[in-house]
Amino acid sequence: MIVRDARPQDALAVAGVHVRSWQAAYRGLFPDAFLDSLSAEQRAARYTLGSPDPSAPRTVLAVAGATVLGFATTGPSRDEDVREAGELYALYVDPPRWGTGVGRTLMRHAYANLRELGVQEALLWVLVGNASAVRFYSSEGWRADGARRLEDPWGIEAQVERYRRALE
Repeated sequence: MIVRDARPQDALAVAGVHVRSWQAAYRGLFPDAFLDSLSAEQRAARYTLGSPDPSAPRTVLAVAGATVLGFATTGPSRDEDVREAGELYALYVDPPRWGTGVGRTLMRHAYANLRELGVQEALLWVLVGNASAVRFYSSEGWRADGARRLEDPWGIEAQVERYRRALE
């Protein structure tokens, strides 16, 4: 396994991981019909991978050969009350690779990318009820800060909770 920056031509493979992860992790949290209707092709069309703009989100991939095992996307905080932080926008691993260290490897690279932004703290948002994500992030030193909000990802309302951690 290697970790590298995502390129535009990776969009469909990244979207496949994204969709399969949602379908596995969010089963019981989102309606089955919604999860079953997700399309990698539709999601890939929304990605802008490999932007040379240093202020754009940065996505790194864990790959084995030509297979994308997972990805992490980072950038500046989008939260008005925590503008000085960086943000982990996404961390998804293909479900057959859960528990194999791919997520932890991606997290190490995400921390490095966030430190390159010059920030001392990071935040992320977790879907309320996603116990496995909370366990993983908690084991990495992330702590809920009490902030919650409703989001409307892909037309489905969801409550999310903010987690934060210092960057060494």
